[in-house]
Amino acid sequence: MTEAIRGFWVASATPLATDGSVDAAKLAAHAGQLFGKGVDGVVLFGTTGEGTSFNVAERVATIEAVLKAGVPAERIGIGGGFPAISDSIALSRAVLGLGLRHVLLLPPYFDRSVTLDGIEDAFAAIIDGVADDRLRASLYHIPQVSGVAIPTSVAANLRKRYGKVVAGLKDSSGDFKQFQAFRAAAPELAITVGNEADIARAVAAGGAGTICGMANVVPELVKGMLDGRDVEVRMQAAVDVVLKTPSFLATLKAILAVQTGDAGWLRVRPPLRALSDGAAFKRKLDELMAPAIT
Repeated sequence: MTEAIRGFWVASATPLATDGSVDAAKLAAHAGQLFGKGVDGVVLFGTTGEGTSFNVAERVATIEAVLKAGVPAERIGIGGGFPAISDSIALSRAVLGLGLRHVLLLPPYFDRSVTLDGIEDAFAAIIDGVADDRLRASLYHIPQVSGVAIPTSVAANLRKRYGKVVAGLKDSSGDFKQFQAFRAAAPELAITVGNEADIARAVAAGGAGTICGMANVVPELVKGMLDGRDVEVRMQAAVDVVLKTPSFLATLKAILAVQTGDAGWLRVRPPLRALSDGAAFKRKLDELMAPAIT
């Protein structure tokens, strides 16, 4: 699993302590529970993990703690997106030193006027700055959130320039035609999808698997998608339960709080606001999960 992220990976939610710091012990336990349900690996500090709310030092300290708690390095990826290229370089170097290889890199965000060449320059500056062949970077395409798309030509060019160091791409656009375009432009890349409802057809079309947030609360349903079971309608309904709320992240955490009986899962970092109760959302998911996944 070290060459690229493949199979069933979860974009993990990030549990917080009362002071707002990361509860690394709870995070490690959450990862262990997911592994017990067929998950191959976890990506920490991605979109679902409120990644942009945590600085380099916090992310590195968390990795150190979850490794110490027994989570294997080869089963961890980390969100490495920052507005400052130097921060992406620093984080990548630090986690490589701890035994991780998988870093998800966002394109430059905030400035919506960047050119194709500028986007490629930014990724190249990170990879050249890290200067370590152990790195297995995954480009992270989520333009509806980041505001900046990764052009297919840029993905293809980066793979040609850097080979296996640019190992994959996560397509969280929710547009299956975009996934197909990435596959056509850069077939050597291990392309995972974030949109759970697309998992089965993406894998059938040569996709590498998924890195998704819904697996925090319905891992069995996501596993069913990967195994080719007829659960697509239920998966889309489950996504809608969480996505059609003011905050996907706060709702997901509220469901985790009910599932685990641990109200600490409700905590989020500003500007998010915690929900008071996730029971109604959990009941809807339970109804979807009630029929056996066969």
